[in-house]
Amino acid sequence: MMPPRNGRLPRRPCPAVRGDEPTTNLAPGTTASSVTTDSEQDWEHWADQIDSLVETPGQRAEMSSDLLDAVVKVYCLHSEPNFSLPWQRARQYSSFSTGFVIDSPNGASGGGERWLLTNAHSVQYHTQVKVKKRGDDRKYVAKVLCTCREGDMALLTVEDDAFWNGVVPLKFGPLPRLQDDAVVVGYPIGGDTISVTSGVVSRIEVTSYVHGSRELLGIQIDAAINSGNSGGPVFDREGRCCGIAFQSYDADAAENIGWIIPTPVVAHFLAEYARTKEFPGFPVLGVYFQRLESEALRAKHGLAKDHKGIMIRAIEPTSCSHGVLREGDVLLEFEGTEIACDGTIPFRKGERIAFGHLISQKFIGDTATATVLRGGEKLDVSLTLGGVTRVVPLGMDVDNPPYLVVGGLVFTVVTVLYLRSEFGEDFERNSPVRLLNTMYSMAETEDRQVVVLSQILASDATTGYEPDDFYNLRVHSFNGQKVENLAALADMVEECLGGLGPGEGEGEYVEFEVGEHYKELIVLEKSKVAKATKDIMQQHSIPHAMRR
Repeated sequence: MMPPRNGRLPRRPCPAVRGDEPTTNLAPGTTASSVTTDSEQDWEHWADQIDSLVETPGQRAEMSSDLLDAVVKVYCLHSEPNFSLPWQRARQYSSFSTGFVIDSPNGASGGGERWLLTNAHSVQYHTQVKVKKRGDDRKYVAKVLCTCREGDMALLTVEDDAFWNGVVPLKFGPLPRLQDDAVVVGYPIGGDTISVTSGVVSRIEVTSYVHGSRELLGIQIDAAINSGNSGGPVFDREGRCCGIAFQSYDADAAENIGWIIPTPVVAHFLAEYARTKEFPGFPVLGVYFQRLESEALRAKHGLAKDHKGIMIRAIEPTSCSHGVLREGDVLLEFEGTEIACDGTIPFRKGERIAFGHLISQKFIGDTATATVLRGGEKLDVSLTLGGVTRVVPLGMDVDNPPYLVVGGLVFTVVTVLYLRSEFGEDFERNSPVRLLNTMYSMAETEDRQVVVLSQILASDATTGYEPDDFYNLRVHSFNGQKVENLAALADMVEECLGGLGPGEGEGEYVEFEVGEHYKELIVLEKSKVAKATKDIMQQHSIPHAMRR
């Protein structure tokens, strides 16, 4: 038998009261009639207090009413794209979560906008968003102003002035310390009214944001964060908002571990939106590094025992570091902050944190200085910070996935969401190895994409190619020309087929080279492609032959 986790004994249900066991024991000398009289008195005593016990004079006041009234329940209708059939959308579904009211810097009285914050995943692929205040029976239509996918935040507003009556925006507090109080307020599953749970701050570090597949500063707390708490505020002991609840571990993986978005990350999002009215993302260096914890490795590259730094092993071609940093450089400092051999930097007293936090505090377009050791010489280099193009992006930034239909051949672009649609949640185990490997390759250009033949829809033009044999195959070339992205493929197909009748143009066929382990050819007759495409569109209710 395995020992209980965390040293706790497993809980057991209370034993049920058997039907043959007496439920009342009379004291000696007590009669049934006296018990009945006492019971009647007890009944009258408690019945009289049913209403008065709801609120009694001198009762302890709950958390400030202004704080709770600023927390709203968010209702969202979602319509997700169907990545396997990109011209369609999945069945609409609904969800509920939490949000809260904040004020723009100038405030409503100063002409500023009135804002609400929630999680990006709470309003992802939304068709309609509504919010409801505590103690109100009306839902107000909300408008999504901007989303920050990487930081899992969304900014909303409500145009109806009646919503803002009596609402006091929440104030942000500083980054908390370990063991500081954390009070989570929201509308989790299990009821309709507002819920309050409490705990303490148990860890502060750079962590993975699941929704945006990005590592940013996060706060771990031991207060319960359940479905529906997403987007709700977390208060410190002073009643200030110190973060936004956004994710937690599954109960079978760990107990009482939830994560909140700290206020510095929230401020970064709001600052960028106030400046540009959009959020382009958090900047990255776009380098892959190796820790220099080995004394032999440090000595080989001219580092003394007391020297710090990390070694750059690869650079993304589309990153700001390309052409500035070099493979083999030892990154010693970033903006004057020394980087340790394990890739950490000083954070607060007694704390260290991953050096990527320094970069995420900057904005895209900012200029930063890095100090490197190159060939035994210290150099200061200047970087204009930006993002990185992924060969296989997450895919959430596009509401309508691109596709191309050619005579029954359906082409689309590989994204993480496409792989998940085709191969399930465990797509990293079930996807074809060569297709999956592209996730970890570096894009040489910003428009680089992995184009696949998603499926074959049977038509006169595709006769002889079994749909069960040709699906999810990477497209390498069209008529001998390399395919860099879907738009380039569409242009080549259009140029080859555009306006040509049977037998016209150079050659009578079009040729696609596809495959994974080995390359196969799919050849179609030009004279049949146009009619087959039209028939397929009508048969499968495809509105357009192409969407870029």
